[in-house]
Amino acid sequence: MKSQRPILKYSLFIIGLFFLFSFRFSEPKNRPSLVIEFNHFVGKDKLILDSLMYKNEFNQSYSIGKFRYYISNIKLRRKDGTEYASNEYYLIDVEDKKSQQIVIREKGNYSSISFTIGVDSLHNCSGLQKGALDPVNGMFWAWNTGYIFLKLEGKSPYSKSPSNIFEYHIGGFKQPNNCIRQVRLDLPEKTIQVVEDDADLLSLSVDISEVLKTPKNIDFTEFSSVTDFNNATMMADNYADIFGVIKY
Repeated sequence: MKSQRPILKYSLFIIGLFFLFSFRFSEPKNRPSLVIEFNHFVGKDKLILDSLMYKNEFNQSYSIGKFRYYISNIKLRRKDGTEYASNEYYLIDVEDKKSQQIVIREKGNYSSISFTIGVDSLHNCSGLQKGALDPVNGMFWAWNTGYIFLKLEGKSPYSKSPSNIFEYHIGGFKQPNNCIRQVRLDLPEKTIQVVEDDADLLSLSVDISEVLKTPKNIDFTEFSSVTDFNNATMMADNYADIFGVIKY
């Protein structure tokens, strides 16, 4: 009997492996998914970093070297009134193509999308975090507890800052300097219908020129740097409407 025990154990091990791999490979290879894609423009022009010159509302030329922002609390509303909600945080970076796509694995016939620009008060005060909220990403203030919600940097010959740079590091979650902004976009008819074994694409436009206008037109000679609470809400009101839905 003792000599049969190793054989019995080996047999049970093989049977266990069989069931394990049978289960894994019986799972559907394709799950319904929605890819939310962020496409960056300056007005009607596709964003090209560092080289292409754009014009603001004062006809002042400028180039863009960096643009990053946080997206959180994504909600997709279905046509039947139900809702998909995510509690994930995403750092969108124009220098990182992979970051510009968010995959939602949830089927539905969606009629609208909403999300937050920024990081809520709880996660601003939760200490060291990982992933998109890891301070190593360069979106956490060293001088003050809290995250930079949106970072826009570049150059303009009209800027009075050293080397003609401009820099807007916008954040803050406490009143009266709350820079968290909410976005809600209605989706065109039949744009988003995610079903089993299928994937759909939601293309969003991000117009960076809106950070510099409406309701406050930014004059580089006057505002070339906003990196604390001073004038931060002014910039946040500007970036609240940078998003749109691209219709194909």
